[in-house]
Amino acid sequence: MSNNTPILEVKDLKQHFPIEQGAIIKRQVGAIRAVDGISFTVNAGETLGIVGESGCGKSTTARAIAQLYKPTSGEVLYEGQDLVKLSNKEMLSIRKNIQMIFQDPYASLDSRMTVRKIIAEPLEIYNSHGLMKLTTEDIEHKVEELMERVGLSRFYKNRYPHEFSGGQRQRIGIARALALNPKIILADEPVSALDVSIQSQILNLLVDLQKELGLTYIFIAHDLAVIEYISTRVAVMYLGKIVEISESKALYKQPLHPYTQALLSAAPIPDPVIEKKRQRIILTGDVPSPDQERFGCYFYDRCPKRMDHCRTHIPPMESFDDNHQVACWLHIDKSKWPE
Repeated sequence: MSNNTPILEVKDLKQHFPIEQGAIIKRQVGAIRAVDGISFTVNAGETLGIVGESGCGKSTTARAIAQLYKPTSGEVLYEGQDLVKLSNKEMLSIRKNIQMIFQDPYASLDSRMTVRKIIAEPLEIYNSHGLMKLTTEDIEHKVEELMERVGLSRFYKNRYPHEFSGGQRQRIGIARALALNPKIILADEPVSALDVSIQSQILNLLVDLQKELGLTYIFIAHDLAVIEYISTRVAVMYLGKIVEISESKALYKQPLHPYTQALLSAAPIPDPVIEKKRQRIILTGDVPSPDQERFGCYFYDRCPKRMDHCRTHIPPMESFDDNHQVACWLHIDKSKWPE
């Protein structure tokens, strides 16, 4: 599926949100470190899954890549061009190549707009800025084509979102995301709000669209089964950091980081015999607050395998093999351990 050509490179990306105090004169007293220095590449045509607990920074990462949030620091290179340095006007010409599918198909669609208007809006915006030259007939044809492509009848184009089911609404969101012929789709929990039976339909649609259109996905979810099904590679996030990144099969077969091991041990297995016998890794304590600056491993407080130097030294991301990287002192040569 992938041709091993990076279409997107994220380098030391940070997204911090200021904590302010003061009713009249506000002053910053801290920061929420939602994303705290992550790096990865995405190859053209592949699906990179990002998984982790709620609040770990997955969705913020997607929004920072799309420049819906302006990153605090770091680089987001799309085909070698750093999006962080672009003005809003410059970003407009790039944004058509990077589109988002949002989690909630009910909240992400304007209830006052018809399906036709929702799907056509990106085309009309780019027309108005002189970035596209489409006639009304061109737009009409494009809307109908997109509806058919995602499994909706074009005869429904004058209906409103409330007249559709959750799965159908998500298909509308997908059609809108495809309107500008993007190369990258950032899918932020696109099936988590849907019934299980509908989830599989949407996932299969996304897989088919990827094959047909050569799309590249960054797919965000907390459901490990969903991530395993759709992803080429998987990045595991914890407290704003990527702790492990690997090809999907290798990660599920041989997780290396203690946090990844705990996540996978908590995921249910459909075989009741195996499910009854296997051991779960129970993590103690709560996830630390992201407003605290940390000087050691971010997983230290909950790690069952922690060592003294884990508390004071952040482990670097090291290659376990060609396609598997992990940030954990347990998998770093002892000669590199801090004294």
